[in-house]
Formats: sequence, structure tokens, C-alpha cells
Amino acid sequence: MQAFLETVIKGMVEYPEAVQIHARERRGETVYEVQVHPGDMGRLVGRRGSTVNAIRTLLSAGAARKGMRCALELVDEREPAGGYPAWGRPE
Repeated sequence: MQAFLETVIKGMVEYPEAVQIHARERRGETVYEVQVHPGDMGRLVGRRGSTVNAIRTLLSAGAARKGMRCALELVDEREPAGGYPAWGRPE
């Protein structure tokens, strides 16, 4: 599944060399964390998330055929490593 994601995402972005995909196991599910060049984030997300949601749908369908469960998360390199605290982003 990771090879599928790499092929699709690298084919979409302007900076394919900056694409990083890390697989993590979480509660019986493989979560793929995808990081792209900041200039490519909008291209990957699409309008109202339509592009990334389409990729998630294809990933889930392909995983289901193999008896797996997979998810896709986008990692914004501008956010701190642990994310923001529960009370929200700093202003």
C-alpha cells in the first residue's frame, strides 16, 4: 500500500523528492503519515479536501481487498512534532 501512495502522491506534487511516507501501526490499523513540501500541501488536499479524500478512499478499498485496514494522515511540517495542545493553536 505504501508503494501505491508513493506513486500517486509523487505524481501529483511539484516537489516529489520532498515526499515522505511513514507507516505506523495503531490499534490494528496501518496509518500512513504523509509529509510533502509546504508548497504542495494545497495541491494534495484539494478543494475542501476532495483530493486527499479520494486518495483515502482508494487506499481503503485496496487495503480491504487485502484484508487490511489503512488510514492516511497528512503531516504539516509547520506544526510542532507532538501537535498542538488540546486547547488549540497559538495565535
